[in-house]
Amino acid sequence: MALLVDRSCMFANYLLWNHLKTAHLLFSTNHQRQHPLSKQHWNKLKPPAHLPWEERLADVVTPEWRRNYEEQLEIKQKRQERIMSQLCGDLLGDLKCIRGKPHFPIQHILPSPVQNGYRNKSTFSVNKGVDGNPKTVGFYVGTARSNNIVCVNGDHLLNMPKKHKLVARCYQEFIRLSPLEPCLLFHTGGHWREITVRTNTQGHTMAIVYFHPQNLSPEELAVHKEALVDFFIRGPGSVCQLDSLFLQESTMTRCSHEESPYQLLHGVPYIYEEVLGFKFRISPDAFFQVNQAAAEVLYRTVRDLCTPRYHSGPDTTPCGGTLLDVCCGTGAIGIIASPRVDKILGIELVEQAVEDGKHNAALNNVQNCEFKAGKAEVVLPGLMKELSSVPSGLTVVVNPARAGLHYRVVRALRNHSSIRRLVYVSCKPEGEAMRNFRELCCAPDPEKKLRGDAFTPTLAVPVDMFPHTPHCELVLLFER
Repeated sequence: MALLVDRSCMFANYLLWNHLKTAHLLFSTNHQRQHPLSKQHWNKLKPPAHLPWEERLADVVTPEWRRNYEEQLEIKQKRQERIMSQLCGDLLGDLKCIRGKPHFPIQHILPSPVQNGYRNKSTFSVNKGVDGNPKTVGFYVGTARSNNIVCVNGDHLLNMPKKHKLVARCYQEFIRLSPLEPCLLFHTGGHWREITVRTNTQGHTMAIVYFHPQNLSPEELAVHKEALVDFFIRGPGSVCQLDSLFLQESTMTRCSHEESPYQLLHGVPYIYEEVLGFKFRISPDAFFQVNQAAAEVLYRTVRDLCTPRYHSGPDTTPCGGTLLDVCCGTGAIGIIASPRVDKILGIELVEQAVEDGKHNAALNNVQNCEFKAGKAEVVLPGLMKELSSVPSGLTVVVNPARAGLHYRVVRALRNHSSIRRLVYVSCKPEGEAMRNFRELCCAPDPEKKLRGDAFTPTLAVPVDMFPHTPHCELVLLFER
């Protein structure tokens, strides 16, 4: 990254700050057992305010950008080892651990095949820029609580592809030409909000503009929608070559397609992506891993852990059994594993994702997948009775959001004796997922209605999905 000014002393001060910050994070990973720095002390270690805005934003969005990739992987590896040590320490009486050290192997982190410009989905905010212009498109530095938010252009960020940056710049140009004000706070009025850009490996591009209608009439709305289309399809924004342009009228920070439908203003309703030879439909709000190349590494790892007998045969060799995919999204894991098992059963909360999953199965001529819509904690307990008669074995894969699995889901899985193998995919294993791990592995607890035999973690595989950030995906295999 090219620095805008030569600030060698400031840069040295920042490196010192970053070193202290990293040391603090390493020290306080197990926050229940160690004492983090005081709030007053931590405030003294905030990034120096005299750093250029571009650097300040990079430190928020891609905090590891100053390290080379090998160093990033080493730090992530050690962090995952500490998290697994914490799990063993918490279950010292239930697992055969030696002084809290994991008794199971933690594989070396699998790197992302692509380190720069890897994101296939980016959401850009609208707010006051460095120059005070409220029609600035970028990412936030600062917080609403501190009332010091500044929106900074993201052209220099390493994880953003050029196409996303181009669409963001054009959207900024459009809203600055528009007579409508931006919607910075819902109660203060305004209309133009965020824009999400989605791309695939073929270069197809989808843009979704979020708009607060306030008190505009349908006729007035139509004028501004047409202006948006004209700008991006026939005007200066045509340089983006959008394949899809959507608009969602919403009065909430986030809402689903069911709550407020995505309106296709121009182009095709979907773009498509390929993973491990399977094709997937991407709708405006469909979940898809943000790093397609690393997603192939992740899904291959998950597939092989779910179907271990597969290793002795070719791709088409079936292993039998049923794979239960909890929090299945648009069905990617199940569809990729489908040639190896007799049946795939997916459960997903978002109805649009279930529809996408059904479409994806048909698109790939996969006939052994079934998807059910609903909350996993509602659907799963009743479904487990039906699955108790599965003759050829039941394997489970779960890939929940950061909030982890509902306790009723963990209870249903723990108490189902037919489940011998469970693969847990987590992007934040030190968070709520850790509670799930403990409840899967602890001794039977009648008070929590955890009556089934305990699972044991037998293998952990970190996969780097997010270069230049501290995060990665952890795939954890449990057996009993």
